[in-house]
Amino acid sequence: MMTSEEIDGLKSFQARSIIEALRKGSVPADYVPFFTVGRDNWIKFIEDDLENYIAKGGAKVRFIRGDYGDGKTHFMSIVRHLALRQGFAVSFVVLTREVPIHKFEAVYQAIVRQLRGNFEGVGIRNLLNQWLDGLEQQQQDSPSPESLADLGETLRNLPGMNVNFANALISLAHNRFLPLMEGEAQEERTAGREIIFHWFEAGKATKRELKPFGIFEVVNKANSKQMLNSLNTFLRFLGHQGLVLLLDELETVMAQSTSIRNAAYENVRLLIDNTEQAEYFHIFFAIIPDVLLSEKGFKSYDALWSRVRSIGEQKRLNYRGVLVDLHQTPLKAEELVSLGQCLRHIHQIAYRWDAAAAVSDKILLDICQNQKKMGLLSEVRLFVKQVVRLLDMAEQGEIPAENLDLGENIIASQQEMEQEKLEQLQPSWDK
Repeated sequence: MMTSEEIDGLKSFQARSIIEALRKGSVPADYVPFFTVGRDNWIKFIEDDLENYIAKGGAKVRFIRGDYGDGKTHFMSIVRHLALRQGFAVSFVVLTREVPIHKFEAVYQAIVRQLRGNFEGVGIRNLLNQWLDGLEQQQQDSPSPESLADLGETLRNLPGMNVNFANALISLAHNRFLPLMEGEAQEERTAGREIIFHWFEAGKATKRELKPFGIFEVVNKANSKQMLNSLNTFLRFLGHQGLVLLLDELETVMAQSTSIRNAAYENVRLLIDNTEQAEYFHIFFAIIPDVLLSEKGFKSYDALWSRVRSIGEQKRLNYRGVLVDLHQTPLKAEELVSLGQCLRHIHQIAYRWDAAAAVSDKILLDICQNQKKMGLLSEVRLFVKQVVRLLDMAEQGEIPAENLDLGENIIASQQEMEQEKLEQLQPSWDK
């Protein structure tokens, strides 16, 4: 959790942006450290795995399990922050109707477009452009044909590098640095560069368009392992420790038809298999308990269930294991109060008012106790929604915070969450 002094450094607009995002049920990526409270054991062991196993050549799959509102997405944001801090490249993909996991090409496209690492911006195009800029700076001019030939040899011989991926990298460097050929227009060179970028982003391109660049395959399920390995190999060539992939909201697939579910679960199995044979790679899936319990969950697809059935059978918490069980390790009341104090401070900066005078620590504790009485203490999102709603009402002078009806406040906050959940689970992928 950030200190009070660090929160004081926020401008009013930044604070307001955070509050607006929290109203919608999310935490802005840049401000995740402000809200990192509790779950210390999970974080400690994941951090240790990244540093002493994945960064040394290991690979691992983890499932982050929790009910809606338990903080799965936020926990994945914490993992993203830890991994970036340790020098990994990270891609955080939310599985939606626009990114359905039953279509592997769409998932790969999202992976490379959400890529972050030791480069400016987001996405593989920014990574590639920074790499090209770096080549130019190293040579203090455009690299010579000889140095480009040496680079090509190096890239092709990297362990785990697919020839199409290597050829695309080399063609991109040639496109940028070699002089125009006789009769070649600059427009053709620009169009060629766009085709290569498009291929890296898993966009549609014809074999005829790709052939001049030595690229003979588009990204598909059959070559997915090679492409992910090649991406990771290139990332390590550029100095990253490895690749961490975070896939959120896998549970939405349960609302789909049987054929869609089967295709989705086959791709989950494929990703697990790829990881077990990979190096410097860690993948996380966020799931709700029903994914392991429901007849429409993993158990409906034998090829996947045979791989993961033991995950849900463990009786004791294993912080080094495959299952990160957030529901079994809820935040304590004092940790939630600490989170509430942080929210209060940010709300105060956002709207320039004395939130601390209006909403006391006792009121924050009362909200916790009320959630606990209703068996809902583990629902972090519900607590956040309640506190933000209370702060909004108190700031507007609608009702003194001490006179708040806690029952009415929790019901109103639950209704907002239910609406969000319904919108998320709309079964429209296969329309």
